[in-house]
Amino acid sequence: MSVPLIILAAAYGAAAGTLVPRARYRLAVEPEEPWRGACPRGHALTGAARGWLGLARCQGCRAGERDYGTGAPLTAALTALVCAVLAAAVGDRPELAVWLLLTPPTVLLAGVDRAVHRLPDVLTLPLAGGAAGLLGVATLLPHSAGSWRRALLGGAALGGAYLVLFLISPSGMGFGDVKLALGLGIALGWYGWAVLVLGALAGLLLGSCYAVALLATRRATRGTGMAFGPFMILGAGAGLVLGGLAA
Repeated sequence: MSVPLIILAAAYGAAAGTLVPRARYRLAVEPEEPWRGACPRGHALTGAARGWLGLARCQGCRAGERDYGTGAPLTAALTALVCAVLAAAVGDRPELAVWLLLTPPTVLLAGVDRAVHRLPDVLTLPLAGGAAGLLGVATLLPHSAGSWRRALLGGAALGGAYLVLFLISPSGMGFGDVKLALGLGIALGWYGWAVLVLGALAGLLLGSCYAVALLATRRATRGTGMAFGPFMILGAGAGLVLGGLAA
């Protein structure tokens, strides 16, 4: 275990995590609504990448009204923690860079899904393509511990499994979950079929336990919608940590 590597990964995660709340605020809208282009008080969001990159602050608002990204410090801390744990599990193998690059988008996806029960294509599809492309590069480098071919097959397998669940019960599983499963399956498949199954089952188990808890405490009914994406991501993260440790 390399302590400097873990510290660097945590620092990267904290820095990247500070950019998540602005993007989450802009993307957390209903499907028929356009992405937000202004702060809650109507000031246009400007800055790098047409206003998509930056802190959750508005320069046009008065002091005390500037922050619009709820939970920004917590998001940065969570992203830093995830990156540090991945670094501790994977070490200095090439795929660590892939997992670190994919962590902020998955944290963003979890936040958007939790807020509006939506997994936008603008995030899920690039996540799958980025995972496939980056792992293709990683497999060419020395000391990588996975299989790119198996990663692609894993994406097809998990995406296909979620597609079947969607077709069986469209009300219980969104098509955004299917597209998210494609990217997560690519990442999990890198370390093997056992890791893929473990990560997928962990997500299903976490989501099911949460749903049961909501029903038991009468905070939801059988017809209440639930964001399943965060649990899929948590399960996949657990699978990657265990896969990295075992590799």
